[in-house]
Amino acid sequence: MVEKYTEKIQNIIKDLRPELQELSEYIYEHPELGHEEFLSSKAHVELLKNHGFEVEYPYLGVETAFRAIYKGEKEGLAIAYLSEYDALPGIGHGCGHNLLGSTDTGAGIALSKLVDEIGGTVVVLGTPAEETNGDKVTMAAADTFDDIDVAFCTHPSDGYYTSGTSMAMEAIEFRFYGKTAHAAAAPFEGLNALDACLNMFNNINSFRQQMHPSARVHGVIKDGGEAANIIPEYTRAEFYVRAMDMPYLNELREKVIKCAEAGAMAAGCTMEWDYYEASYQNLVTNESLSKRYNQNMKLLGVKMQEEERDSMGSMDMGNVSQVVPAINPYFEITNGKTVSAHTIEFRECTRTEEAYKGMENTIAAFTQTAIDLITDSTLLESVKEEFNNSI
Repeated sequence: MVEKYTEKIQNIIKDLRPELQELSEYIYEHPELGHEEFLSSKAHVELLKNHGFEVEYPYLGVETAFRAIYKGEKEGLAIAYLSEYDALPGIGHGCGHNLLGSTDTGAGIALSKLVDEIGGTVVVLGTPAEETNGDKVTMAAADTFDDIDVAFCTHPSDGYYTSGTSMAMEAIEFRFYGKTAHAAAAPFEGLNALDACLNMFNNINSFRQQMHPSARVHGVIKDGGEAANIIPEYTRAEFYVRAMDMPYLNELREKVIKCAEAGAMAAGCTMEWDYYEASYQNLVTNESLSKRYNQNMKLLGVKMQEEERDSMGSMDMGNVSQVVPAINPYFEITNGKTVSAHTIEFRECTRTEEAYKGMENTIAAFTQTAIDLITDSTLLESVKEEFNNSI
């Protein structure tokens, strides 16, 4: 670890703090849903431009995505930081993306102040709609990460947790087609699409006994019919199917589809299915990279939680981790209290001094870890070797 940069990093963060806090507060006050983050993305872009980044905005045809680049005067590694800034319906930034994005953008700016000296390129990616159709999926499928050596993202939490795993997830829509009839006068002339849909739910519930305990299959009926006295000719349900890795997700998906097919067949109906949101792969944490990040946090006086943060949710950072070495650690904003994300209480925690201290610590550890990678070829080799063996 190149500790000679510690004081420089702290001074850079001290200078950046007012701008980053203002950015987080502005986005908090202007919550925008996925792919509607026009004010939020513009605020990030303007800050990055003010610090010398060249910005492509919009990016990959997504109006609220951006790619910002700062090339150092010397050649070196390309380090990417991935910012998020979408809000939740009803409660605004209950997942803390106002603070998350400011932290990752801040880390990119902090590193840019040093790469002229140590070499390298800094890339900050604005990644919209993490809560739904996450555009990290689009970027991972394109050539965005072809010239990136490592990628960092973070998330506010109720503790400092080391990067762990997340669940692979597919969002599947099932549509059932039957035949309408009068439910009292001639129900025997109809084919009940609602029965087909309910059969699917019952089939899935019967199948749960054979599912791996870590799997999750949960859904809702979005269209269930028009009136109680009409046999429904059309129904629609949406499901999330989740597993801890892609091989089991592939197996699980096929069995869930068979549950739908059987439900339709039993009711004499037909069925179609399709994806209604982007599919998220499981997060593969690069342990070599994560270990160095944790060591750098320790140097700041921060004790990372010993257990990994294994999320029973899903994140589009998983797709990124499948194409480039990556970590997604967590930082505390709740002052020791247990507060769940996606709540008003968590939203309010993003504006506290504890939150901004967590932001500063994360920026410092991200920056120091990037410097270690750029200046320590042994660490880089370890990170690359682990990635090649894990994917």
